[in-house]
Amino acid sequence: MIVHIFYIYLTSFLCERKEILAKTNFNMIKSFRIEFKVRSYECDSYGHVNNAAYLNYLEYARMSALAEIGFNLDNMKEKGYLAVIRRIEIDYKFPLFMNDLVEIRTFVNELKNSSGTFTQQILNKTKQQLAAEAKVTWVFINLKGKPIAIPEEIRAAFNFKKL
Repeated sequence: MIVHIFYIYLTSFLCERKEILAKTNFNMIKSFRIEFKVRSYECDSYGHVNNAAYLNYLEYARMSALAEIGFNLDNMKEKGYLAVIRRIEIDYKFPLFMNDLVEIRTFVNELKNSSGTFTQQILNKTKQQLAAEAKVTWVFINLKGKPIAIPEEIRAAFNFKKL
């Protein structure tokens, strides 16, 4: 029931964003969520979360998503590959403040041969606001740093089939 409600919400949210909608197959979306409270040391002299802290939040959410499907940096290295970030675009909407309850939603909305894109939403659950949204492009590489095809086990874990 909760998954179905979230699917409806996500579908309506994505419909407002044509650039994401055009690349999204709703039958394949697998989403992930984490929650935490803003800590005092993440805030700057303006009293809100420093913009650089958002990168840490996003990284934490992506690593949590990978862990949820059974992957981490150590086991990917053992298998001879890594996923590295190529580009991050962040749109800041509203500030976060100390003790705000934050939820980060992460989902893969595109997979190509060796790269893919996560969309990540940082929500202020305290105020029910979208605080920021990021588009994160990543690429799979071998341990020598050369791009490789996304491993089939990763595609399967994210419910994406090779086209």
